[in-house]
Amino acid sequence: MRPVESVAIIGAGNMGSGIAQKSAQERFQVQMVDREEHWVARGQTIISDFLDEAIERRIFRENEVADIKGRITGVIGTENVAADTDLVIEAVFEDFDIKTAVFATLDKVCDEHTILASNTSSLSVNALAEATGRPDRFVGLHFFYHPAKNRLIEIIPAETTSKESLDAVEQYCKTMGKVVIICKDRPGFVVNRFFVPWLNEACLLLQEGIASAAAIDAVAMKAFRIGMGPFALMNLTGPPIALHATDYLAEQLDCPRYTGAANLRSMVEAGEMWVIGEDDDCNEEAAAVIRERLLGQTFAVASQIVAEEICSMEDVDRGAKVGLRWAHGPFEIANRMGIGEAVKMASSYADCAGFELPKWFARLSQPLEFSYVDTVIDDDIATVRINRPEAMNALNETVVEQLGAALDSLNAREDISTIVLDGAGKAFVAGADVKFFVDKIRADTIPDIYDFTAYGHEVLGKLEDSDKTTIALTTGLALGGGLELALACDYRVGTRRSQFRFPETSIGIYPGLGGTQRTPRICGIEAARFAVLAGNFLDASSAAALGLLTHLVGPAEVESTVAELANTGKPANKYPASPADPSHPAATFALAFYSDANMAALASGECPDGFDAADKMVGRQLKSLSRTAPIALAMASALLDDAVTTGDDLNAGLALELERLHDIFGTADALEGLSALIEGRRPTYTNA
Repeated sequence: MRPVESVAIIGAGNMGSGIAQKSAQERFQVQMVDREEHWVARGQTIISDFLDEAIERRIFRENEVADIKGRITGVIGTENVAADTDLVIEAVFEDFDIKTAVFATLDKVCDEHTILASNTSSLSVNALAEATGRPDRFVGLHFFYHPAKNRLIEIIPAETTSKESLDAVEQYCKTMGKVVIICKDRPGFVVNRFFVPWLNEACLLLQEGIASAAAIDAVAMKAFRIGMGPFALMNLTGPPIALHATDYLAEQLDCPRYTGAANLRSMVEAGEMWVIGEDDDCNEEAAAVIRERLLGQTFAVASQIVAEEICSMEDVDRGAKVGLRWAHGPFEIANRMGIGEAVKMASSYADCAGFELPKWFARLSQPLEFSYVDTVIDDDIATVRINRPEAMNALNETVVEQLGAALDSLNAREDISTIVLDGAGKAFVAGADVKFFVDKIRADTIPDIYDFTAYGHEVLGKLEDSDKTTIALTTGLALGGGLELALACDYRVGTRRSQFRFPETSIGIYPGLGGTQRTPRICGIEAARFAVLAGNFLDASSAAALGLLTHLVGPAEVESTVAELANTGKPANKYPASPADPSHPAATFALAFYSDANMAALASGECPDGFDAADKMVGRQLKSLSRTAPIALAMASALLDDAVTTGDDLNAGLALELERLHDIFGTADALEGLSALIEGRRPTYTNA
């Protein structure tokens, strides 16, 4: 697979400039193309405004914004796209003839290796691919607005798209931190297939006089646990977009129910927006009708998506949660309200819409079960992907259980030499599900936390003791339990986007999935204290210097690095107990500041002799340590020392870590720290 390193975006409007901005943020070389200079200039202004806002919000520094802008080159005319561009994304008006004309020009000017993509929300990808001279190097991409902020993307391969092209585009999307749904080429793809008719159904409810727009919005917001109702959403994106999309689905799917409601059509023809008002009162009978029709429509269409094998039901839910920011996806809502009731609502809507409810859904009687761990096998390399990006791949009971089952299956296979762990979206794994801990503490069922953690140790042991080569693709965030999961692997491959952190002591606990034991065995006690006690954020360079990241490579080199490690096999010394690069500033500081001689002073909250509290790095450590829970800090420090004492006996150290779980989770500070994290506030610790 030839990786994507340079991209061109055709169209400098709101969507095109957003794609260009996000690509440049992730260090791709970008050409932003439009027909005339003033359109290119407008796109650059849009990008500048967004990035200026990012500076004000302290998302980027001024020098970082300058670098981002420096990676974007304005180009006038599609015919002037650089011939050696790896990926060209067309983001012009949703018109088949206009798009194919763009691709005809690109076919002439681009090299043979260039992949062409259409940012389309409705047009047939197969038809577009057939209209190009490179149908094997063509793919559909459906970005969601704003593409620099919304993490969802639908990738739609044509029937002719090669595996190499699809893999390259998927890697490009993953490098941008996108949550990827790969789906079939069907009208509406995934999200628009159920979302657009949902908007139109709201219009029909208003047209029939069931309730006011404000009332329909209010009921929808409560039923779906969303921040904006259908009418407010249409005003945000523009009623013409909703009308165009719903008419298109009605035609393509031969479903008159989806034909734009008369009031929506009138609104668009008059160039007006919905007048929502503030009167959101309606009686319970009307509210019930609104709920049943909007939910029924969602359940029915979502079940069609799965029946037509457009994507999995997990991806449908993922699309709703990430792309639309719903609290729960359609199938999760069905489970929560009761499958019987959901099927009843869906059947009623299907009757109104004139289609048959898919049998797989109509026959349901038990709650749906979801899979959050996917396994893909390529020759002798198995990739296990934790696929819960809407929750940053956080480890809960279901995920850990499914991960354990996947590892058991792979460890038993003789045709597998290498197991690769990966996380969907921008995170590898962002720790454990904190709400689980809080609920168990408040219910006075701390033994459940112990059982969960003990099984977590067992699952990590399946990696530790595996005869396969184990590799963690830590190319994004790896926090807490996610970092501990990665440390159980033989190798950890990262890129410039990798970030590691143990946040536990700042939230009232200590790393309980091996973090206090594997970390010092990898990078030595001083560097482990730097990582675990103060909870320092480690960028890719620092993580590699400490040895927590074994291979720091460019995004384009990840695949080849995995192949190389698979050929190399297991490492000669997984636990060297010293930093990989002691000369790196982070390692040098850790070795000096967190030496045994300084620990008594640090435990007392004092600055060690020979260090200046006014020094930026020293001050940061003292501040971070002062914000930890005292009991958690002391326990974590003692457990790190235990790792040195137990030496080569990793299991003995892990047993000590488990033994103290009851003590740490029984503290008031643990409940305070974990609760504060959920509530988004700074904790107040009482050393109790």
